[in-house]
Amino acid sequence: MQPFGPRRALWIDLTNDTTAPLTAEELNAFEKVDAVYRTLCAMLYNYVPMSGHPGGSISSGRFVSSLLFETMDYDIADPEREDADVISYAAGHKALGLYSMWALRNELVRIANPAMLPDPENQLRFEDLLGFRRNPTNSTPLFGEFGSKALDGHPTPATPFVRLSTGASGVGMASSLGHALALADWFGDDAPRLHIVEGEGGLTPGRVAEALAFAGSASLKNAIVHLDWNQSSIDSDRVTREGANPGDYVQWDPVELFYLHDWNVIYVPDGFDFQRVITAQKRAVAIDNGQPTAIVYRTTKGWKYGIEGRASHGAGHKLCSKGFYDAIPFGEELVRDLPRCGEKTLCNGGENAAIVERCFWDALSALRRFLERDPDLARAFANRIARSKQRLDAAERLPRPNAPSIDDLYSLAGIATLPRELELTPGTETTLRGQLGKALGFLNKFSGGSIFVAAADLLGSTSINEGAKEFAPGFYSYGKNRDSRTLAVGGICEDAMSGILSGLSAFGKHIGAGASYGAFIAPLGHIASRLHAIGAQARFERTGAPGRPMILICGHAGLKTGEDGPTHADPQPLQLLQENFPPGAMITLTPWEPTEIWPALAAALSRRPSVIAPFVTRPNEIVLDREALGLAPAGDAADGVYLLRKARGERDGVVVLQESAVTYAFVTEALPLLEKAGIEVDVYYVSSAELFDLLPLADRERIFPQEAAHQAIGITGFTLPTMYRWIQSDLGRAMTMHPYMHGQYPGSGQGWAVVAEAGLDGESQYHRIVDYLGLRVASTA
Repeated sequence: MQPFGPRRALWIDLTNDTTAPLTAEELNAFEKVDAVYRTLCAMLYNYVPMSGHPGGSISSGRFVSSLLFETMDYDIADPEREDADVISYAAGHKALGLYSMWALRNELVRIANPAMLPDPENQLRFEDLLGFRRNPTNSTPLFGEFGSKALDGHPTPATPFVRLSTGASGVGMASSLGHALALADWFGDDAPRLHIVEGEGGLTPGRVAEALAFAGSASLKNAIVHLDWNQSSIDSDRVTREGANPGDYVQWDPVELFYLHDWNVIYVPDGFDFQRVITAQKRAVAIDNGQPTAIVYRTTKGWKYGIEGRASHGAGHKLCSKGFYDAIPFGEELVRDLPRCGEKTLCNGGENAAIVERCFWDALSALRRFLERDPDLARAFANRIARSKQRLDAAERLPRPNAPSIDDLYSLAGIATLPRELELTPGTETTLRGQLGKALGFLNKFSGGSIFVAAADLLGSTSINEGAKEFAPGFYSYGKNRDSRTLAVGGICEDAMSGILSGLSAFGKHIGAGASYGAFIAPLGHIASRLHAIGAQARFERTGAPGRPMILICGHAGLKTGEDGPTHADPQPLQLLQENFPPGAMITLTPWEPTEIWPALAAALSRRPSVIAPFVTRPNEIVLDREALGLAPAGDAADGVYLLRKARGERDGVVVLQESAVTYAFVTEALPLLEKAGIEVDVYYVSSAELFDLLPLADRERIFPQEAAHQAIGITGFTLPTMYRWIQSDLGRAMTMHPYMHGQYPGSGQGWAVVAEAGLDGESQYHRIVDYLGLRVASTA
């Protein structure tokens, strides 16, 4: 067999290791806590009713409890403490296990030393388990009486100690590694460790290989993955190759995959053996070769639950069936105190839901009494948690010298004045992408490096390299090149890049900015963007923290990328993002001229959305003398919609523009023809639909009156649906110009040729406007 080439990483096999870090008494206590945990997992699936993923929650329980009660340094009284170690469930479907473990930890401390706990809002209590997979509007009696939290089906920062929204397969790995990067850059040498919980099925998405490549290349040594290798997914009980047995899905095993990407790997042959699990975790935190680490625990999904393998992934025992009671590890000692609810009580709401809720609470109360009868157990684990805080305090982790200041960036963005360094002279040439890169670079230098940039092997091509120009050359490495602000994310990897940038931004000290063709990054970055926005909403609802933006630069946007052909010069990406997120979560920017970059970007940053998506073109553009042409100042772009040119005298009609290519064609070609013909139109430009929506209603009506929408024709370099809200008459929509109006994808060629083929050149615009105005007059005669 061809061996792996040289690696910086270690491969450690604990098959023959006999180390015993726990005494017999400690081991017995861990076994009992795990039995309680498995009881909670069984209860959550049983009473919710029958919802969640019990199998993987159970198989990961022992290594997670080892993390919380032995390995990690954190402060249970302060879930937001920035210097604490972090656990991130990339395997978001294990949420049932996360909530069970969090509630168990809380209960043990409540029994032994309640003064250690934070306020109830920052706890996850037994009472909160009544909210598992419940909507916040849930009206069952006990949910309201106890003030139970609505616990999402996959974890979000609405839950204390959860930093990220995970669950979409593979995104959680990328965002967790991005968060580890943020911790590494903020704290320097002694960065908190970020522990990532995942299963082998969660390694199969391509974005995970991209993310692992990033962490290995960046030597992200504070990242530790805990891999629940149970071999069972939804459809398969042989996900990966194992030994000589081929896998159903992939032909690597997890140990090989991590080691391939230069990760240290520790193999634990029995993930239910606490002695080996804790030995592995102690070995992992002690490794000091500068590389990330993965501990691969061989487990069985649904272990001792009575349903194992893929059958336990998203399914379990029927409500209060014999199988459920048999799955309770304590037998009659606990089962005799549990309520009985028949299947006939199941329904979506009403009286029966209240009955099931009461049964659930009675079961939790019985388990609470069971734990209270063993105060020594609670005291032992509360003391472990107290020691975790003591270790954290003793570490005295502080921000590194010269750490970036994101607050300086936001302060600068809040100043309306254009920085002198970004001024442009009319008549000169530059690119929109280049001006955006310079704006990011100016903000980055001013804030001491708060922006990390990345690209899908297109750093110079998209000009995002300008954002890191004032910092160390080369790609970031935690071990060798910490001053760089440029990330290598596995090559042409828009998918993982977006996830990494989201996790980086979620820490709140940085902005992750990534660039590629808009045709690729808009769809491939959509999932990570959505999860990032969900996380921001949850965080705000629990803590009041403002948004923590990431930036997805949709470069080479539109038909001006015509040389690359219709596969790349895609008009559709804006439609994927514009107005497709809750208000304030996503802000798209569509500047048409380089001087609009700064006011639009600064306005977006000041609004603190979760995601900012600028659409910028590739070719050189002439910096126009807007004043001489009678055009509104570039600063008006900050409003999102503005009157680019007001009709001189009596108005004949209204034109709404969006996108750079069509607007340059209008201003330099169509407008002179209209003026020569004596046709006067009000011309509006849409620089950001979302910035416009964030204005007060009165300002929106003043800037773009409703009557204008009923009179207007649109011209866009994007797709027709992006114009619907601006063009509200049937005739106006029928006559609106867009790249697909001839019923086909435009072909290849220089940008001007593709624009002309699409019928969007200035002369075609002129004739379409004249035809539209004629039809309007005829329709009102």
